[in-house]
Amino acid sequence: MNPTAEPELHYLEYYEDFLAKVRVLSRKVREGSWMPDFVIGVGRGGLAPGVYISHQLELPMLSIDHSSKVPGFADELLVKVAAMSAQGKRMLFVDDINDSGGTIQYLRGKYAEAGGDPANMRFAVVINNQSSSATVDFWADMIDRADDKRWFVFPWEAVGTKDSIVEEALSVPERLS
Repeated sequence: MNPTAEPELHYLEYYEDFLAKVRVLSRKVREGSWMPDFVIGVGRGGLAPGVYISHQLELPMLSIDHSSKVPGFADELLVKVAAMSAQGKRMLFVDDINDSGGTIQYLRGKYAEAGGDPANMRFAVVINNQSSSATVDFWADMIDRADDKRWFVFPWEAVGTKDSIVEEALSVPERLS
């Protein structure tokens, strides 16, 4: 893809479709052999699905705003979550998409550095890229970025301007080319 060409935007705008995907994720967690003590919404994209999943599983929710890029902010919260996991609490991290895997790898690395128990950490995403450098435990839909170059626009993002959505998509051209 030409780095200045407009990406193909794919709007996931129907509430019923989003809710169906969240129900799939919740069911997969509930029917598995591992049940979390806390749902952790990864900001920004994982906050909305995290809230829904926490309600469906009847679990408390925490949030870590990795997307804010405020130095140390998410890291301080990860230290607290890691300490809780070291004491046996299970954490389900929720994000909207596992695209490149960068967010998940970052969170796993900081969690491990802070002494978090990897057996007490799982990831759930609405859309999982099978070509990602990171693996997740639960997902509703699977894509392959090697073939699928659409930029997914979730309902909470769709309220932004088209220009801001395109700008965000173009900020990571390796996902679109």
